[in-house]
Amino acid sequence: MDKFKYQTEQFADIRILRYRVEGFEKLSIEKKELLYNLYQAALWGRDIIYDQNYKHNIRIRKTIENIIKTYDGDRDNEEFQKFIVYCKRFWFSNGIHHHYAMDKFVPDVSKAYFSKLMDASRQSDFPLEEMTYDEFKNFIIPVIFDPQLDAKRLVLDDGVDMVKASANNFYEGVSQSEAEEFYRKKIVKDEKHPPSYGLNSKLVKEKGVIKEKVWKKGGMYSEPISRMLFWLRKALDFTENDSQRVALEKLIEFYETGDLRTFDEYSIAWLRDTDSVVDVVNGFIEVYGDPLGRKATFESMVSIRDEEATKRAKIVSDNAQWFEDHSSTDKKYKKEKVRGLSAKAINVVVQSGDCSPSGPIGVNLPNAEWIREEYGSKSVTISNIIKAYDEASKDSGALEEFAYSEEEVALSKKWSSVASALHVDLHEIAGHGSGKLADGVGDPADTLKNYASTIEEARADLVALYFAIDPKLEELGLQPDREVGIAEYNAYIRGGLMTQLVRVELGKNIEESHMRNRQLIAKWAYEKGKAENVISRIERDGKTYFVVNNHEKLRELFGELLREVQRIKSEGDFEAARNLVENYGVKVDYDLHKEVLERWEKLNIAPYAGFINPRLEIKAACGRTGEVEISYPMDFMGQMLEYGERYATL
Repeated sequence: MDKFKYQTEQFADIRILRYRVEGFEKLSIEKKELLYNLYQAALWGRDIIYDQNYKHNIRIRKTIENIIKTYDGDRDNEEFQKFIVYCKRFWFSNGIHHHYAMDKFVPDVSKAYFSKLMDASRQSDFPLEEMTYDEFKNFIIPVIFDPQLDAKRLVLDDGVDMVKASANNFYEGVSQSEAEEFYRKKIVKDEKHPPSYGLNSKLVKEKGVIKEKVWKKGGMYSEPISRMLFWLRKALDFTENDSQRVALEKLIEFYETGDLRTFDEYSIAWLRDTDSVVDVVNGFIEVYGDPLGRKATFESMVSIRDEEATKRAKIVSDNAQWFEDHSSTDKKYKKEKVRGLSAKAINVVVQSGDCSPSGPIGVNLPNAEWIREEYGSKSVTISNIIKAYDEASKDSGALEEFAYSEEEVALSKKWSSVASALHVDLHEIAGHGSGKLADGVGDPADTLKNYASTIEEARADLVALYFAIDPKLEELGLQPDREVGIAEYNAYIRGGLMTQLVRVELGKNIEESHMRNRQLIAKWAYEKGKAENVISRIERDGKTYFVVNNHEKLRELFGELLREVQRIKSEGDFEAARNLVENYGVKVDYDLHKEVLERWEKLNIAPYAGFINPRLEIKAACGRTGEVEISYPMDFMGQMLEYGERYATL
């Protein structure tokens, strides 16, 4: 069998990868049918993320796709290839704003050339709506090319109106203070189980009145939701058990009604389905794209259980109470009894929405704090995505460039795969599944506001780091040697202080919550450990390195910070959250950043990676409905054009 090719191409700052779905061929026909229906539901929701990210994204996408399909001019030249790179960047980011930096990017061609492309394409196929072609062109070109117009999808800067400054499509005509007041009034005092107000709606002001446009059948996004509902209902015919069926029925009811209490019921039902081989995340899930941490982007992830890797995750979840009891956090903010915490590893079959083309390596859901405290959470490590990243990154030279010593390089090469997979398990299961709020403290989205996501990710990372060199991990069989944790500490400090900076434009602050979290932890530990030389900053041959000298002491520092971060979340201490994030997680050392970018450029490695999805198809078979077959496309642009043609609804 030919060796599977993980990386297919590289452009701009992006690598395109593929992943295999191990175990698919061994599934029963019924499970494959279930996967196929969930796969279709996932892809029919794809348009939603484009519109959520920016209100003109759908029109821009249809514009560039029409040019690609119908332009009858010369394509064999540098300018047209630059236009194609822009298209690929657009698809990768689900819009005109960089998926990580959130800044608007523009084509590396002139407006005049873009106008020429449009003029030589089929004009009737542009999304003109009520405009003439000339009116549409005069409208769309400035939207694409003006770097100051809707310059940033998400703004988290302190001291500005983040709602008005952000170009996402969650609010229209309202200010930050108006939005906060709108949802403050929705909160019922002493409500035991408050829904996640605002999770599935756009907040608008019309004729002076603020109201919500709810994302549901018959509401906003009705067409893509109706298409998803068709396939979700078909999936009911192939559910593996009653628990899975109940969860899907609740998801269907949520999309039909838009009722957030029904979404909570769905989340609880999904939690209780721990036996199914096939699983799906589908809905309005993560709130990282909203400066107020309320509005959730659409995503879907369809998967099958990775039985072997699940054994490791299960050990962590089975011992969740031990991790909770032995963490460094204050006893009053620990869960007396960790409830309903399940964990598994999966091989993803398809991803869409906010987790595609670039997606996570692990998830812990649901996000509602009261559900997590009373019912628990489900933690998922995505085995085949982690493997694809590892395989595509082998022998890149990045480790040798930024690790200080041969010993550090050797340790990382020996243990990095084990260390990263274990870190994800500990982060998602013991991290996100830990802790509790103090009595009377509201949802972190209300108390910590724009810092809630960074604080939560820091909390989960710190739990994983605190236990990374604990002898208990060897006792449980989670790692063969303490060296695994040592390798993880070295990598975390190296990444948090240096290598993740390749994802940030020189002179800019860090915006993305996960990146803020990693710098926050690494920089705080470096600064607090200076007196005892826990981490050294070393200059050698004109290059900077950060070297961990005392891993035990570093663990103590991680424990100290974990204690404070949990307190901040538990007490809803906004000022402490702001001070911690702004002082350690946001600002970048300019000279170090410049050096890192120069060193990275010589390696010719794109800092971001995303994926081409496998394709599921039903092949005709004599005497039955047909067999679901899986294939692995190689052409990123081809898949994006196919999706744009087959699954367009908005």
